[in-house]
Amino acid sequence: MQWEIVIGLEIHAQLTTASKIFSGSATTFGAEPNTQASLIDLGMPGTLPVLNAQAVRNAVKFGLAINAEIAPTNVFARKNYFYPDLPKGYQISQMDLPIVGKGFVDITLDDGSIKRVGVTRAHLEEDAGKSLHEDFQGMSGIDLNRAGTPLLEIVSEPDMRSAKEAVAYAKTIHSLVRYLGICDGNMAEGSLRCDCNVSIRPKGQEAFGTRCEIKNVNSFRFIEKAINTEVQRQIELIEDGGTVVQETRLYDPNKDETRSMRSKEEANDYRYFPDPDLLPVIIEPAFLDEIRGELPELPQQKRERFESQFGLSAYDASVLSAQRELADYFEQVQRECGDAKLAANWVMGELSSLLNREDLDISQSPVSANQLGGMIARIKDNTISGKIAKTVFEAMAAGEGDADQIIDKRGLKQVTDTGAIDAMLDEVLAANAEQVEQYRAADENKRGKMFGFFVGQAMKASKGKANPQQVNELLRKKLEG
Repeated sequence: MQWEIVIGLEIHAQLTTASKIFSGSATTFGAEPNTQASLIDLGMPGTLPVLNAQAVRNAVKFGLAINAEIAPTNVFARKNYFYPDLPKGYQISQMDLPIVGKGFVDITLDDGSIKRVGVTRAHLEEDAGKSLHEDFQGMSGIDLNRAGTPLLEIVSEPDMRSAKEAVAYAKTIHSLVRYLGICDGNMAEGSLRCDCNVSIRPKGQEAFGTRCEIKNVNSFRFIEKAINTEVQRQIELIEDGGTVVQETRLYDPNKDETRSMRSKEEANDYRYFPDPDLLPVIIEPAFLDEIRGELPELPQQKRERFESQFGLSAYDASVLSAQRELADYFEQVQRECGDAKLAANWVMGELSSLLNREDLDISQSPVSANQLGGMIARIKDNTISGKIAKTVFEAMAAGEGDADQIIDKRGLKQVTDTGAIDAMLDEVLAANAEQVEQYRAADENKRGKMFGFFVGQAMKASKGKANPQQVNELLRKKLEG
């Protein structure tokens, strides 16, 4: 039987606010356990929550960026459940009237095609604390620093049909929240977490199968692996005569398996009711207009501009616009050197290799955009060749200064004097007289391969400093003259 995969994602983005969603407690990551949890975060009697206005602004920014409906009135509710990291016994969230309604994002698939994925809703809520299982000798510790941190839960429609589509969607949301500046997107620190809802159905069937939710997946690689592993589990289960049970599961990357965590709760299990301590939030048209005016150029808009303004390929534009910091870096390089294609090649080539090798983010690059742009400008004006530029780049990365300083200090300036190159080529040909005779006696096909030998000898003689284009032109004339 052929199966169709149906996937929906719930992405939890921690909003970048200085304080928590209902209290003045700090949200700094990495603080000593339980040093950033106030009485309000713990729900102590007599305390009252006060809504953080910046969290509302951030949620509205996201809603406008995905062309979503923004609810003129939205309400907070209490979601009741008991778990050790939720000491007050309920989570303040939104149920019937979320702040962000239906919207959509367009994702780019591996073949370059665009697919539209619906967003059902995005609602504000507070995060829970964190259970710690290490170093407690058979017990668990509870760190409540994260309790009350503002979250935006982004719920997609079940529109994705493969793990790769799900990853493309997650990366699109990740890029968007970072562009908007509403979430730092640091998945390793839990700033962006994903729940994957996965089901299968026979191809051609309209009704959905029974879904399982894979909880708290924190990397794009694990999203893909967890979904594929769960799909295979469900297929094998059904084909062996079993039945998929709706439940919440965890993905174990070490064993590459999903395992049952608990039965999947329904909304009525949580006994939602409006929070009596929080008034409805009213969003006025003037407020929406104000937020619209704050929206930056978004990833898709930037990608399209890179193609039209700079003549970049769809692939190059997509890679360079994926991160706001990378896009800004590229544009600064382009401004400095005046050549978008060369700038794109160096940013996506040597620079990306360096950052990957050193496990650095673009914001930590040891080569600044101005330095890289200045070096590319020296390639364009024939001060150095592309080959010498790699040496200069490595020296810049090692902290030896900018391109001009390194070129002067190391004597790397390219030889462009025709007379000097001509004399050097005469010496090379005289030293390889036998190969010259073989070249002149060979047919066109063999000459093409042999020509590279002479170019290599010439560049070796000039220690890589001779202008390659001039070497090629003069050498061809001498060999064929």
